[in-house]
Amino acid sequence: MNKLKKILVLNGPNLNLLGKREPKIYGNVSLNEIENDLSKLENKLSIGIHCFQNNNEGELIEIVQKAYKNYSGIIINAGGFSHTSIALMDALKFFGKPIIEVHMSNIYNRENFRHHSYISQVANGSICGFGAIGYEIAVNCIIKLINLDYN
Repeated sequence: MNKLKKILVLNGPNLNLLGKREPKIYGNVSLNEIENDLSKLENKLSIGIHCFQNNNEGELIEIVQKAYKNYSGIIINAGGFSHTSIALMDALKFFGKPIIEVHMSNIYNRENFRHHSYISQVANGSICGFGAIGYEIAVNCIIKLINLDYN
C-alpha cells in the first residue's frame, strides 16, 4: 500500500505581503499565487502539499511540533525568524525528517545580519535567490529526500 506523502510548506512573518512588499527584492508574485502553483504540483507528483503562513513565532512552533505525525517533510521560509529564532530551530530539530529552507532573495548578498540562519543548521539544504520558483525547486528536492528515507 503506497501511503500519500505529505509536505508542509511553512511561511513566516511578512510573507503574506509578497507581491506588495519590496518587489525589487521579492518580486511581484503573491503568496497566494505561490500556493496555487504548489497545489497544481500535488496531482502531478502524487503528493499532498499543505501551506501555512503565520506572523507569530509561537504559532509556527506549534505547527512544527504537530507536523511530526502527519508530514513526511517540511519546506520552510521562516522569513526574519530564520535569523533570530533558536526556538523555531529547536522545534525543527525535533521534527527529524527532511527539511528544506527557502528564501526568495539571496540572503548572502544582503545585509550582514541576514547571512546567518538558524534554520540552515537543521535543514537538509537551503534554496535562496530564485524568487517564487524556489518553492517548486524545494518540492522536487524534498521528494527525493523523502524517497531516500522511505526506500
